[in-house]
Amino acid sequence: MPKTKFEEIIFTLIMTAIMVYGMIVYNIALNTGSVSSKTFIAAFHEMPIMVPIAFILEFFIVSKLAGRLAMTVMKPTDRPQFIIYAVSICICCIMCPAMSLIATVLFKTPSFGTWIQTWGMNFPMAIFWQLFYCGPLVRLIFRAIFRRV
Repeated sequence: MPKTKFEEIIFTLIMTAIMVYGMIVYNIALNTGSVSSKTFIAAFHEMPIMVPIAFILEFFIVSKLAGRLAMTVMKPTDRPQFIIYAVSICICCIMCPAMSLIATVLFKTPSFGTWIQTWGMNFPMAIFWQLFYCGPLVRLIFRAIFRRV
């Protein structure tokens, strides 16, 4: 997908913005017990805080670590789509506990139990959201922006 550092920055910005927005909507729905138009609007209030944090974590630490982890179970000769799935899962495995910890500290009464509960509630949704919706959408957007000849 991204071939240059600039493309990597753009890809990561789009991915973190869409992933974070979806997870904020999910957490607001969990906290309020319902989903309404207010849920989708309220999610925008946390984005200026959470997107930069997610971008910095993802761009500078997680993507490299997740790539290395994924390649412990994948081979470079495997189908590229399977490598993308493996990397996406590894990213969720690292980002979900980290972002759950940050959200717990910033938006909840911080405790170890609250963090574990937040992480446990977020992880299945993060994997689902990433593999089936966010990841394919971001790759589609990215391909539309950076058309290869």
